[in-house]
Amino acid sequence: AGTSPDRIRAQLRAGRWRRWGYAIALHNGPLTTEQRWFVARAHAGPQALLTGFTAARAYGLKGWERDTVHLLVPLGARRIQHCPVPLRLHRVRNWDRVRRHPRAPVHRPGDALILAAGSFTSPRPACGILAAAVQQRLVRAGDLQAALALATRVRHRRMLLASVFDIAQGSQALSEIDFVRLCRRFRLPRPAQQRVRRVSGGRKRYLDASWRRRDGRLVVVEVDGALHLSQRKWWDDQARQNELALQDTLILRYPSVVVRTEPEAVAAQLRRALGF
Repeated sequence: AGTSPDRIRAQLRAGRWRRWGYAIALHNGPLTTEQRWFVARAHAGPQALLTGFTAARAYGLKGWERDTVHLLVPLGARRIQHCPVPLRLHRVRNWDRVRRHPRAPVHRPGDALILAAGSFTSPRPACGILAAAVQQRLVRAGDLQAALALATRVRHRRMLLASVFDIAQGSQALSEIDFVRLCRRFRLPRPAQQRVRRVSGGRKRYLDASWRRRDGRLVVVEVDGALHLSQRKWWDDQARQNELALQDTLILRYPSVVVRTEPEAVAAQLRRALGF
């Protein structure tokens, strides 16, 4: 960049710049998030790409942040010791097959998310991060299906394939995936998901799950996660329920924890509501 070694040493001695292992920050304050990523890449070689949770954060995923910087490197790449930020390397044998962002050193979003999902010991959060990425409009279900087709040895692959299929059918959150699995387990008809319903004033309402009974009446199930406990969301949910009730819709509501812990009770009520 045209900066001489003497000037670098002078700036460091004066405290205007600061050394971070193999990298130098042109200021003496704390590192920003993006600067921490740069420092980590400086310790992992010129080919290193942001991947996993770090790439997901770079693309804008919220709620799944990690302090450790996750990097993808070729098999055999040497890591420089004493990196001042937490760093985890993911090594890949066939570097030519790695798909990266065309304008930044970042793994493609679908591939990075599948790698992050495979790092969980339990399949539940692995499915959850994929649902969150689609819900936050960072990727499409098709992108995840394509990434899974390449990741033949990823952990929880069978569960991830099933979850991505459910997401492609309309599930927008992990709680909705749990509900679809409940219907499958208890041999209930698969619901229509995210069906649009217009209420007074022409406003659109998206229904978590719905069926049309033999008598023509609409049955709707709403699965409420923790977000629905906020005051504003709670009132919005009540207003939506009132509008649907005024249209003679049969509405059942369940907290997401009940769908997971008391599936038999939920299935029994659904059978009654659907007229089985």
